[in-house]
Amino acid sequence: MLLDRFYPDCEADSAYNLPYEKLYELGYRGVLFDIDNTLVPHGAPATKKAVALFERLREIGFDTTLISNNKESRVKPFADAVGSKYLYKAGKPSRNGYEKAMKLMNTRPGTTIFVGDQLFTDVWGAKRSGIFSYLTKPIHPKEEIQIVLKRRLEAIVLFFYHRKLR
Repeated sequence: MLLDRFYPDCEADSAYNLPYEKLYELGYRGVLFDIDNTLVPHGAPATKKAVALFERLREIGFDTTLISNNKESRVKPFADAVGSKYLYKAGKPSRNGYEKAMKLMNTRPGTTIFVGDQLFTDVWGAKRSGIFSYLTKPIHPKEEIQIVLKRRLEAIVLFFYHRKLR
């Protein structure tokens, strides 16, 4: 089906409660994260909760990369605060950004997961790159108008995705 390309591999309420230990046991070694509305509200700095998550991931054995379409002035301070590699102006959903991010971590599609809140950039790009994807619920309802419009289209795709799961 045409919409299948946008379907996530899994859904989660939050990036903070994924079964990271289990994913590591399954052989995953790298985690790619979107930032805005996945880890913090849009434009917000790194929180103590985000810093603790990245510390936990390092303790488990994961490498991480933040992959964002945003400018370096947004991404680098966040990456520095959580201690992660990063890629800015990644061009999601293009495969190129995902491949560069995996290269930074020395992982490949079968050992990498992606965590993000948008279907048409985050999930689609991960799927196009062969990366296992988690779609999280957006952290904050206030979003830019172009994202609000995309969310309406995402709702249609998710309707069919959820129907398929039944």
